[in-house]
Amino acid sequence: MHVKKGDKVVVIAGSDKGKIGKVLTSMPKQNRVIVEGVKMITKHQKQTNQMQQAGILHQEGTINVSNVMLYCDKCKSGVRTETKIENGKKVRACKKCGTLI
Repeated sequence: MHVKKGDKVVVIAGSDKGKIGKVLTSMPKQNRVIVEGVKMITKHQKQTNQMQQAGILHQEGTINVSNVMLYCDKCKSGVRTETKIENGKKVRACKKCGTLI
């Protein structure tokens, strides 16, 4: 997968196109990610014990990883990445401006 947990991404397709958020969960086997504030769904929660409150919860749903691109703060847009070797470690860099992500 080209994105990891904690990456800042922009949605490039779907009803939430153009939204920017942080990747909360990455699911490589299903090829899906959960992005903060994107594809909000409504879940009806039953009370399971005395401490948990019953009600309607709003939470993020999963989207396909092909519908997101890494976001470059310098370019202010979604960018493709390349891998570079810095101090013996692989790092991701923006293809447009070359800054490390």
